[in-house]
Amino acid sequence: MDRAYFFGYGSLVNRDTHSFSDAHRASAKGWRRAWRHTNLRAVSFLTAVPDATCEIDGLVAHVPGDNWKALDEREHAYERIPAEHAISHALPTPPASIALYAIAAHKHFDPTDEHPILLSYLDVVVQGYLREFGEDGAVKFFDTTSGWDAPVLDDRAAPIYPRKQTLKPSERAFVDTQLTARGVRLIGGT
Repeated sequence: MDRAYFFGYGSLVNRDTHSFSDAHRASAKGWRRAWRHTNLRAVSFLTAVPDATCEIDGLVAHVPGDNWKALDEREHAYERIPAEHAISHALPTPPASIALYAIAAHKHFDPTDEHPILLSYLDVVVQGYLREFGEDGAVKFFDTTSGWDAPVLDDRAAPIYPRKQTLKPSERAFVDTQLTARGVRLIGGT
């Protein structure tokens, strides 16, 4: 077996959004998260962009059966990029390969009011960081992500994100505090 792994840095950090049981904390040096839009999706979402000055936290997980097909389908708007050289992890046996998913540089654009970030998606991501890395790690998520000038659609009352989760009041308050601190513009909602 190849023992192929992937590095997740967004919703995949929230273990309630997947069934990858062999997942471990990790980091990717030379990458930054960014909110971007692509013509392959109606809303903006996270991608990884090269940044020699940055390191992002996330999870590495074994690709079930070393078969990329299902994961490639879930991550259809991204390209799979070999990244074993950039990933630090504590796996007991070094994997044969580690990939991360990112939108090709020429295929993504700034978010707009017509293609906003979904608050239900952001909530899921931050909940994952709070659970895995605590408040300091969740603040680091915000600090190592670009694009907070993007509009955020407040869809909490009727979540659009297909893997939505219910946040505890403290998790919701944390997200709201971070968005306010960064001057994020909410649109829609009630």
